Amino acid sequence: MNSRYPATAPDILKLFADRQADAVEVSVLQPADPFLDMAGEDLRRRIFLTESETGESLCLRPEFTIPVCLDHIHSQSGTPRRYSYLGEVFRQRRDGSSEFFQAGIEDLGDMDTARADARSVDDAYALLELALPGTVLAVTLGDQSIFEAVLAALGLPRGWRMRLARAFGSAEMLAAALADLSTPLRNGALVEPAASLVADGDFDGLSAYLSRGMEEAGISPSAGRTPGDIARRLIEKAELRSVRLSNEAFDALKVFLAINVPIGEAADALHGFAADAALSLGAALDKFSARAAALAEHGLPADAVRYDAAFGRPLDYYTGMVFEIAARDDGRPLVGGGRYDRLLTLLGAKEAIPGVGFSVWLDRIEALRERAQ
Repeated sequence: MNSRYPATAPDILKLFADRQADAVEVSVLQPADPFLDMAGEDLRRRIFLTESETGESLCLRPEFTIPVCLDHIHSQSGTPRRYSYLGEVFRQRRDGSSEFFQAGIEDLGDMDTARADARSVDDAYALLELALPGTVLAVTLGDQSIFEAVLAALGLPRGWRMRLARAFGSAEMLAAALADLSTPLRNGALVEPAASLVADGDFDGLSAYLSRGMEEAGISPSAGRTPGDIARRLIEKAELRSVRLSNEAFDALKVFLAINVPIGEAADALHGFAADAALSLGAALDKFSARAAALAEHGLPADAVRYDAAFGRPLDYYTGMVFEIAARDDGRPLVGGGRYDRLLTLLGAKEAIPGVGFSVWLDRIEALRERAQ
């Protein structure tokens, strides 16, 4: 392995033990399909794929959340359960590196989601305080469920809600989707028979046509989007061309996305937005308020945590709170995490298991420690 074992590892492992998170080890070689299906487009482009002797699609472990959840399901362990990990992950990075250490905690099965969310942020904050003493930290918190509640309250059709929800976490994708909402989409340059299959909404026929074309071109479906993914996107785009958001609703969405306030003011800001826009955000806003109250009980610095309504993280499995923590004078995320209540069911759990967790980029911590020294 090329990555250097983190100097902070012993202290981090002790913190995990003190916080009653059971250490777990998961295989470096993982089934690829869960990551290709659920981890998000940004990560899909950067994983290292291989195959088993029997032709099963495998990958080097690109992150820990999915492997830890799979391990929990296979072990048939009870919940609630807290798992901790520290080890290498493997994915292509923009700086040219491909393997680095991550540590984190996955908190599974706690039905008091507000308390579990707040504890996850506090665990991550405590880890950074331990590893980077004296560093001023900044927590940015977003909420996928609040964003989706706003979209539903604005009356957007399901296709648009799905597209915008997928874009949440990518400023570029979200800006492109909002631009499409406000201006007519142009017809794509599709040729027959694909154009007719898209126009008819024939998902099975279009998937089969695309699959044959990829096979003839020698393109493996595991190399990126599957024929079904592509067919679904093409049909969705065609269905959405006729949908436009009213100026009033579009303005309300822009006002919502501009909310960026200290967490102690966030619930009031959201209540005020909902009242001004005559929208009902229902249970999502109740859960947000409960989480903000639970977070206040942990006593983090009053100015350390901000709610940014436009903030998301580019992983498809998040369903609620998402957050990142950075050193205030650096800006690069040191921690990323969030809630993923549907993930374990999608991975094969027989009953719904709520989950929340975070991962820490230990190489970034080491770089800040070296710079400080």
